[in-house]
Amino acid sequence: MQYEIDTWPELARLATESPEAGIHFQDTVIYNRDKDVDSSTGQWFAELTKRDPWFKDTVPNFKILPKEALPAGVDSATSFTSVCINTALYLPWLASQCLKNGVLIKRGILTHITDAVKLHHSGNKADLVLNCTGLSSANLGGVEDKTVFPARGQIVLVRNEPGVMLDVSGTDDGDDEATYIMQRAAGGGTVLGGSFQKGVWESQPDPNLAMRIMKRSVDICPALTDGKGVEALSVVRHAVGLRPLRTDGIRLESEKIDDTWVVHSYGHAGYGYQTSYGSAQVAVKLVGAALAERAKL
Repeated sequence: MQYEIDTWPELARLATESPEAGIHFQDTVIYNRDKDVDSSTGQWFAELTKRDPWFKDTVPNFKILPKEALPAGVDSATSFTSVCINTALYLPWLASQCLKNGVLIKRGILTHITDAVKLHHSGNKADLVLNCTGLSSANLGGVEDKTVFPARGQIVLVRNEPGVMLDVSGTDDGDDEATYIMQRAAGGGTVLGGSFQKGVWESQPDPNLAMRIMKRSVDICPALTDGKGVEALSVVRHAVGLRPLRTDGIRLESEKIDDTWVVHSYGHAGYGYQTSYGSAQVAVKLVGAALAERAKL
C-alpha cells in the first residue's frame, strides 16, 4: 500500500505535465459483486472493490455510487479519478530518461546473478547489482526464488473508446477470469481483459477466452460499441502477459551473494506500474546502505 501511495503523486505529475510519457487521467468505476469474494479474481481485486479502500484519500473524486446507479448483479460500486498508461509510449519514454541521465543500456545473458558484475561499461567489476528480473528470479542462479510464479493475463486491444476505465470483481465464466476496460492515452486503444490464471505459462491467446472477454466488456459497458454488441468492436490485436507473482509479495531487500552486494526488487505481480516509484524510492535507500557497507570493507 505504501508503495502505491508514494507512486501516485509522480504518475499524477506526469499525466499533468508530461503528455509525451503516455499517461492520462481517467474517470474510473469499480463494480463489486459480493459472490466473487472467494474467487481467484475476487481476491486479486479485493482491495480495489472495497467500499472503504485505503486509496479513497489518495486519488481525486472518490465516491460511493448509489444503489440505483448500479447495473443488475452488482452489489456496490465506487468511482474516482485514476490514471491509465499507454505502455507502448511510457516504456520507451522511461528508457529515454535513463539515456538522458547517462545510463548505458546493454543486453546480456546471465546464468547467475553475479555474472552481472562483469557487464559494467568501464570493464571493471560493478560495485553492486540491482536485481529486477521478475519471473526470471525463479531460475536465475544465486536467486532461484521458487515462490515466484506467473499469473497469466490475456487481453484484447480494440480501437473503440468507452471514455471510462472500469473493473468488475469477477465473472460468471470462471474463477480466474476478469473483466476490466482501460482506455490508453494518446491513441493507444482500449484494453479489454482479462484473466488471472495462476501458474499458467501459456503465451498464446486462447480464442475462446478472447470471445468471452469481448462479450463481458460490451455487456458491462455498452458505450464501447454504442450498444451494437461484440461485432462492432474494432480489434487491433490479442495479447498475453505473465504477471510475476510472489507468494510473500514484493521482495525489496539487499543481500551479499559471493562477495557481491545485490539489491532485489521483484515480485510486483500485476501492480508493477502503480507501485513503481514507491518501490524505487526504497531500492535507492537499499543501494545507498549497501554501498556504504561495502565502503567499510
